[in-house]
Amino acid sequence: MSRHLSPFRIRTTKLTNKQRKILIRRSVLAMAIIEPIMTLPQVFEVWIDKEVAGVSGTTWGFYVFASVVWLMYGLQLKDKPLIISSTLWVVTEAAVFIGVVLYS
Repeated sequence: MSRHLSPFRIRTTKLTNKQRKILIRRSVLAMAIIEPIMTLPQVFEVWIDKEVAGVSGTTWGFYVFASVVWLMYGLQLKDKPLIISSTLWVVTEAAVFIGVVLYS
């Protein structure tokens, strides 16, 4: 069978610049939500199990500070993914930090 007539030929479509930007924007927005959610197991371990051994309050405190700086930057730029991500990071990191302070 000719290579050009193969039923298994993969059809490729080039994305326009607009389509590429939309795809990237949606991917970034999805990651802005998914990535901070991945911290929830640590939050649950601290708050539900009250297990803080090996969890550094200093490190998590600096994480909160850094996320607040990123949040201010996102607000200044009016960048929705950065605002969402930074807000979620502040909440999850602060939850770990406060838990470590309370249960240490």
